[in-house]
Amino acid sequence: MKIPKHIGIIPDGNRRWAEGKGLSKDKGYEQGVDPGLEVFKLCEKAGVEEVTYYGFTVDNTKRPMEQRLAFTQACIDAVKTISKENVDLLVVGNTKSPMFPEELLPYTKRQTCNKGGVKVNILVNYNWKWDLYELKGSKSSSNNINNEIQSSEISRMDLIIRWGGRRRLSGFLPVQSVYSDFYVVDELWPDFRSEHFYDALNWYEEQDVTLGG
Repeated sequence: MKIPKHIGIIPDGNRRWAEGKGLSKDKGYEQGVDPGLEVFKLCEKAGVEEVTYYGFTVDNTKRPMEQRLAFTQACIDAVKTISKENVDLLVVGNTKSPMFPEELLPYTKRQTCNKGGVKVNILVNYNWKWDLYELKGSKSSSNNINNEIQSSEISRMDLIIRWGGRRRLSGFLPVQSVYSDFYVVDELWPDFRSEHFYDALNWYEEQDVTLGG
């Protein structure tokens, strides 16, 4: 089977899941931590070399405080959970903003956890404009652009999987998403099942990956 080297994960639908259960929207975020760990283990088993999770964006912080606190805590919990595995872990986001959780500052430089292994990137307080800001006025060649963005340690993604039925990138790593294949799961992220992951891999197997050539 053709296995993507790098998979991007957009875990959408937490608020809709909570509302569907008769709960307040903020109660959905904590339900996203365990699926994140499950996806990592499936990636590890399949031989995926790198996985990037979309945590929360600068735009997300405009939501009501109870939601902001909930998704921030969910990201903190997710990082702590994944750090117990054999990973090389990196958190990428605007650390100069007060919305960036102090608990995650040590992970803004890639950390080898336990024996190391799959590269895991988690975007926290991320914004695509912030990511590309240093390119303004840059005279570098196109081959060097990736060295000047804030997310320069993250490689190009082969496959992006988005849960929740939305068919948009929502600002997810605009440079690294170039030529990524995009697979949408209609089910909401807290309802994750391993079949979603394997269906995405089977779909990717059928794609003609030419990178424009």
